[in-house]
Amino acid sequence: MDDTFDGLLTEQLILRRFTAGDAARFAAYRSEPEIARYQSWDAPYPVERAEAFIGWLAGHHPDEPGAWYQLAIADRSAPDILLGDCGFRSRLDDPALVDIGFTLSPESQGRGFATEAVGELLRYLFEDRVKHKVCADCDTRNLGSWRLLERLGFEREGTLRESYREGPEWADEYLYGLLARDWRGRRGDFAGVR
Repeated sequence: MDDTFDGLLTEQLILRRFTAGDAARFAAYRSEPEIARYQSWDAPYPVERAEAFIGWLAGHHPDEPGAWYQLAIADRSAPDILLGDCGFRSRLDDPALVDIGFTLSPESQGRGFATEAVGELLRYLFEDRVKHKVCADCDTRNLGSWRLLERLGFEREGTLRESYREGPEWADEYLYGLLARDWRGRRGDFAGVR
């Protein structure tokens, strides 16, 4: 476990612990139908649910095996303003394997913030936490997400056909993975990636 975690800094961003003041903004962008569409929650996302989740996060530390941990993404020049979040989960059966996910508010998209935040999250996981592999999955229709993963060096490892329901319809998912040795070999390639 990473009991000392406070935050991660990039050129433009800070990835930090959530605070109680983030709840309304967190609930607002998670309530946007175009944001919730490819995620594991339904819109609207009640502020009470956001408050409970942020309260749960306060009692836990990053890298607890089996538990998702979300980091708030904020602008370094305005660290109280939430732009989005990214999360990770070390697997219970082997904590050297990690799953990640990310969400940005609609007005924060298309500005390179997701690439910068996920790139720093990868650095943290591979360098500070010494993980072996980082995995991600995304709906095949979510072009922005899978293109970001590929820009950061993830390999598409497979497709799960009709693996979950989106309303009355079935949806497919791409599976992605990035090994520590591949990330280290291309680390310089990711500097400044947007």
